[in-house]
Amino acid sequence: MKKTAFNNIHKSLGGKMVDFAGFEMPVQYEGIIAEHKAVRNSVGVFDVSHMGEVEIHGNDAFDYVQKLTTNDVSKLQLGKVQYSSMCYTDGGVVDDLLVYNCGKYFLLVINAANIEKDIEWMNQNKFGDVEIKNVSDNISLLAVQGPNSLNTLQKLTKFDLSVMEYYSFTFCNLAGQEVLLSRTGYTGEKICFEIYSSSDVKKSEELWNAIFDAGSEYGIKPAGLGSRDTLRLEYAYRLYGNDMNEKINILEAGLGWITKLEKGIFNGSDALKKAKAEGLKRKVVGFSTDEKLIARQGAEVYSGDNKIGTVTSGNISPMLNKNIGMALIDEGYNKTGTEIQIDIRGKKVNAKVVKTPFLN
Repeated sequence: MKKTAFNNIHKSLGGKMVDFAGFEMPVQYEGIIAEHKAVRNSVGVFDVSHMGEVEIHGNDAFDYVQKLTTNDVSKLQLGKVQYSSMCYTDGGVVDDLLVYNCGKYFLLVINAANIEKDIEWMNQNKFGDVEIKNVSDNISLLAVQGPNSLNTLQKLTKFDLSVMEYYSFTFCNLAGQEVLLSRTGYTGEKICFEIYSSSDVKKSEELWNAIFDAGSEYGIKPAGLGSRDTLRLEYAYRLYGNDMNEKINILEAGLGWITKLEKGIFNGSDALKKAKAEGLKRKVVGFSTDEKLIARQGAEVYSGDNKIGTVTSGNISPMLNKNIGMALIDEGYNKTGTEIQIDIRGKKVNAKVVKTPFLN
């Protein structure tokens, strides 16, 4: 397994380490619920250095990224970040990603499990004066999330973090290191930051320690992949491999808002236009249940005796104290308020299709 630059720190803090996308990563430290609530109520820190980073250089970089991704890159100003996706020609999803407009180049941030596949797809679609640089191994990435994340990081930089808009970024000095600091995250918190820094172990550990010293008065906690999943689910953030994949197209995943069919031709645009015109036969929607059993990915969804869908993501909501999830459900059964049943380990439990995000 690969190890991030923070591996020794995770182990020293008692992190429960697991294999995730080929990396040895902490799934939890103190516990998922405690880490989840630390992020919602104050500030928590995730090591997400397993994510992939790819720079796109060259005179044709803009045209290339515009054709490669579903969102409209012409709307992406310098210093801004865009949530987007890459699709196959049939509309199935290669990956979801972030696109950063860094001026002289674009930075694409992709999912850890998809790095090899994504870069192969990028190379297959390469044209003109375009250079694709995989810089994943050179970058450490920390996500500092929660209401006190700004107060914590402001101690470490002269740059006024309060002026940063959601989904913007800057290059600045943080704790004595040059970093790319981004107002982004995967937790649903609007006060949130992600820090792209050197993957040097010594520098990475110094940065981690500086952040935790600065956040000590706020009860800052390290957080693992377990709480990252419960946090993203409360805001119905899609997870690649669960809520979208090569067989669940980007519109079915409920991500039409990052799919700009009017921008011109891009990978999958013809298939997606056709799917929209014909009407979607199924869609990923949220559900909740008052039952104690958690509906996990793969659980079958029913209306009476008719199978109408499959759970794509499911877990407990620590903030709502109830079980929630998302499911790919057939048209006619996926409207808000629809009563459904979910087969959980042989027992059908009652649930209801609800609006998302689950937290407002």
